[in-house]
Amino acid sequence: MAPPSLRSPARRVGGRPGTRRAAAARASPPFGAQPAPAPHRPRSPPASPPRGALTSGVVPGPRRAAAPALPPAPAGGAPLGYEILQGAMVCDGVEEGREGAAPAGGRGQPTTTPPSSPQLRGTSPGPRPPPTAVLVHGILGSRRNLASFGARLLEGFPSWQVLLVDLRCHGESAALRPAGGREADGVEGAAADVLALLSHLRLFPEVLIGHSFGGKVAMSMADLFGRRSGGALPRPVHVWVLDALPGAVRGDGPDPADHPARLLDALRSLPTPLPSRQDLATRLTRAGFSLGVARWAATNLAPVGGDQGRLDWCVDLAGIASMYADYEAHTLWPFLKAPAKGVDVSFVRAARSEYRWAGGDADHIASLGHAVHMLPGAGHWVHAENPDGLFDILAPSFGGGVDLHVRRAAPGSPGLV
Repeated sequence: MAPPSLRSPARRVGGRPGTRRAAAARASPPFGAQPAPAPHRPRSPPASPPRGALTSGVVPGPRRAAAPALPPAPAGGAPLGYEILQGAMVCDGVEEGREGAAPAGGRGQPTTTPPSSPQLRGTSPGPRPPPTAVLVHGILGSRRNLASFGARLLEGFPSWQVLLVDLRCHGESAALRPAGGREADGVEGAAADVLALLSHLRLFPEVLIGHSFGGKVAMSMADLFGRRSGGALPRPVHVWVLDALPGAVRGDGPDPADHPARLLDALRSLPTPLPSRQDLATRLTRAGFSLGVARWAATNLAPVGGDQGRLDWCVDLAGIASMYADYEAHTLWPFLKAPAKGVDVSFVRAARSEYRWAGGDADHIASLGHAVHMLPGAGHWVHAENPDGLFDILAPSFGGGVDLHVRRAAPGSPGLV
């Protein structure tokens, strides 16, 4: 058996309609705790992606408690689809053979209530649970986009756990009715959803990491909670914004051919169901979109009723279009000028990004006391194009530097795929 720091992370899945999760102790209040949000009731979207799609890019052999399909959620159910990855040192505290838990390298049997364990923070007496990082994806993405990088973080910091979320209108959260209705389909609405999930799980994260649209969501989470907390957080939180800026979006990038607003208009204009993902990719490339963007958009298609020859959207395109329009207009400069006490904000700028870093924004951010780190060898998809470099930049927030190249060279190290 590999040392604890080299073993694969465990996985806990939740947030589907009807899923409930038990929780354990936490001295601090949950992040963003407020009176219970309005219940999120399931609606009837196109068929969800196959379960196998959610495990793409994660190191093999995790222990996992699988969430079954259940009756409609009672009031107070999880407001978003989510997944918790836990480092190997956290896994050592999970009892083998407990109901719903799977042995190393296997997959757990579905249970109606996932097992209670000290890895989730709540109100019951128990040991202090592990520190938590929340990873937030960008527009038209899902929690699986950041799963591989989350696993990389846990390889380096095996005493941590990572919460991955599907934002409203995305992934499994497209099957849930978000609080506030269509009016809340924007940056603050998405941030409030994640705060409600953290409250539901009784979690107080130490680190928030958001990519692109998710970067504004992460900043907005800290802003909302700071205002709710009277301008001072009960414990420090480090916010990392990956290749995104705090202000209104300008028209100087990315490539106009692949602009998200244009892409969303194109996707909404297509007749469905479509016969294949390749058919969508062909249509989009003929319309001038790059092949990479076309294939990425196609990941949001799923079979209708299990029919692989009839694909429809498994996301809420109208809601996502509203979210992106709000993202373009939404500004968080006021937050950066006066963040709540206990909030530390840092930015990662991709060296090859086509994103909107012109106009002296980096200097303005630095003048307000926030760090801007340049990530070499990466375009906008920083976590995929230079994950090792991104890991090195983020490592101090997790307690120090870890050289994964040295660690993976150790005997018995499984590495990552």
